[in-house]
Amino acid sequence: MAQRNLGDILINAGVINTQQLQLCQKDIAETGQSLDQCLIEKGFVNDVDIAKALAKYSSLDFIEKVTDKVINVDMLAKIPLRFLRENNIVPIVLDGQIFVLTSNPMNFQPVDDINLLLGGNARPAVSTTKLIIDAINKYYPLEGAKQMIEELEEEGELEGLEFEKMEEKDLLGMATEAPIIKLVNNILLQAAKRGASDIHIEPFEKEVIVRLRIDGIMYNVMTPPKRVQGALASRIKIMAGMNIAEKRIPQDGRIEIKVANKSIDIRVSVLPVSFGERIVMRLLDKSRSFAGIKELGLSERDYKVLERSIERPNGIIYVTGPTGSGKTTTLYSILNKLNQPEVNIITVEDPVEYQMAGIGQVQVREKIGLTFAAALRSILRQDPDIVMIGETRDQETAQIAIQAALTGHLVLSTLHTNSASATITRLIDMGVEPFLIASSIVMVCAQRLVRRLCPVCKATYVPELELIKKLGLTEKDLKSIVFYKPVGCEECNNTGYKGRLAIFEIMEMTPGVAKFTMERSDASLIRNQAMKDGMTVLLEDGIRKIREGVTTIEEVLAVATLDQMIDE
Repeated sequence: MAQRNLGDILINAGVINTQQLQLCQKDIAETGQSLDQCLIEKGFVNDVDIAKALAKYSSLDFIEKVTDKVINVDMLAKIPLRFLRENNIVPIVLDGQIFVLTSNPMNFQPVDDINLLLGGNARPAVSTTKLIIDAINKYYPLEGAKQMIEELEEEGELEGLEFEKMEEKDLLGMATEAPIIKLVNNILLQAAKRGASDIHIEPFEKEVIVRLRIDGIMYNVMTPPKRVQGALASRIKIMAGMNIAEKRIPQDGRIEIKVANKSIDIRVSVLPVSFGERIVMRLLDKSRSFAGIKELGLSERDYKVLERSIERPNGIIYVTGPTGSGKTTTLYSILNKLNQPEVNIITVEDPVEYQMAGIGQVQVREKIGLTFAAALRSILRQDPDIVMIGETRDQETAQIAIQAALTGHLVLSTLHTNSASATITRLIDMGVEPFLIASSIVMVCAQRLVRRLCPVCKATYVPELELIKKLGLTEKDLKSIVFYKPVGCEECNNTGYKGRLAIFEIMEMTPGVAKFTMERSDASLIRNQAMKDGMTVLLEDGIRKIREGVTTIEEVLAVATLDQMIDE
């Protein structure tokens, strides 16, 4: 689409003004990006506004949602995947009428081609690029896992299969590979499409089970025959650059793949167990963008404390919680806010989970002596303003971090503790002097993840009084709060939940907390003082999220209880 034409269309639709268009045209001359990308990046407009303006200009329908009900898989299968993706179009059936969705209604040819292929009854309609890509990725028919397993059963002896080194390529385009390769591709593809964080391949005496972790919950997705176990493990080990002949010791590796032009980094861990090799793969979306700290879901008080803390020129901010509690997401959201041209930010991570432009990221390599402590000593000579340490694992790392904070650096790090106040006692147990803790720590953020209710199908209900009491609420609260429960629909894969959100406990180093820290007080005394100073504990923040109707009582009670109000 011509840049000028799109600009005129958007101005005439009242979506942007002349000054905004001129500003983007100046940037486009330097960067070479498209007009719509520039306008969206600068926040002048969003993709829905652009699509609606194009639909109005072209006198076409605007389609804002694609679900299972409007997708005809047989019809999709008639059109080459490459054609759909290259032209960013997808056919749907709405109220008996075939529509061809496009994000560029000025480009008639691809729409006409599909119309001809489908018998001449299709009408064009407009939607956003993202919605069309998501529809293609989600609904384009691939050879199913069941068929692949049937092919494997027919193969006979699998030992003769040849495995080739897998380079980074698009899984959606790989439909003619050998059965075992297609099986692995299908597992990876299903995990990526369903938003899984981990894939587990678990061998037992008579079966192999493939499970996905989605929103923190494990789901069984496949049970391949036991005799493909060796070939399955070998294929994954070759992809991850491991030694396939070594089956006695644990191995770690890494795979880089693309799913629908989205780069995904997969960390692979292989562990010998009683009935073979257990494989766990952690999926990291390298193209992921991090939300601002406003989108983290903090209360007004917690947001102010966090804002105040990260604006400090020096000090330590700890984010704590168990594995999988969203600590990395919170840290990267903070880094995203702090990442400005005038500051020098360096991180030390194990591993570097996400790439962030403008930040120096160091990968820990303990085998060659590049530990957190060693890397931290070196990067302090790199003149950083802000340092992020992936994890404070020992006294040496904690001491260097504190010295960095005391010498004018803002330090961000994580620690595995159950609450904000327990962070203080944990550092003291590590051997750090209390006066150093009190003078260097600015803020501690403890957090947990709970599943978010699906906004489409959640339903109101009245919970049992016993359940209410577990939250520390009364019968009066039962009448004043609207409680929701999960139901399940096609939007959330019939789970009742879609995505996750964090609940927080943010403790500021107030004079009162510093006093108890200096006295080596236990965590409960520190917590009580912090609560007097305004801190809300995990359970209270969870109740706030229940009041907002975004999660359930069961989800909050799974990660926070009344007992935690009285600290460890």
